[in-house]
Amino acid sequence: MSSQYDAVAFIFARSGSKGLPGKNIRMFAGKPLIAWAIEHAHAAQGIRRVIVSTDSEEIAAVAAQYGAEVPFMRPSHLAKDDSPEWLSWRHALEFIRKDEGSFPDAMLSVPVTAPLRQPVDIERCLELFSKGDADVVITVTDAHRNPYFNMVTMQPSGSVGLVIPPTSCVNRRQDALEVYDMTTVAYVADPQFVMIHESAFAGRVKAVCVPIERSIDIDTLLDFEMAEFLFTRGK
Repeated sequence: MSSQYDAVAFIFARSGSKGLPGKNIRMFAGKPLIAWAIEHAHAAQGIRRVIVSTDSEEIAAVAAQYGAEVPFMRPSHLAKDDSPEWLSWRHALEFIRKDEGSFPDAMLSVPVTAPLRQPVDIERCLELFSKGDADVVITVTDAHRNPYFNMVTMQPSGSVGLVIPPTSCVNRRQDALEVYDMTTVAYVADPQFVMIHESAFAGRVKAVCVPIERSIDIDTLLDFEMAEFLFTRGK
């Protein structure tokens, strides 16, 4: 990626997690969970600033301790359970436009909930985005379930059927249409696109595939314990 390419990383970390209270600053392998996201963003090549968007003074203090900028607080109406994170992306980008006079070439979202990612995963997303033929780059991993083979929906009658019935006989998962799970490892987006569209899939989306062992998304205590186990085994 060209050294002239301008990318700013954002870490969106609201308070009030229901699945795992205090998740963003819960200690994970000796550091608050948010610290791993901050360190990954700083370690990735091509990122000029690392900014945390939060509504919590406690999260803000921890983020600053580990080297992130916290130049604004997120409004409470953007930090509710049902607040679309897309709107928080816009809020953060508006800050950059006012602070610097223009948008960066790319905004990068580095979710707190994927502590097993590696900086190279972020760099691959930025590299793909820099090619210029995508509005958004997401991360994916190989899916363990397939709606054409072993994912079902329950009918009111109690019977079940495939989520997407195949047009021909599929006897093995390997024969079904290949699908992937979206992950929370990283997202890269064109700021102009974010400001005028309502979702990533309103535009051109490309994906970077990451290894399953680096893609875990922490939402519950079980997720957290699995991630700690994988981290310890990796060490």
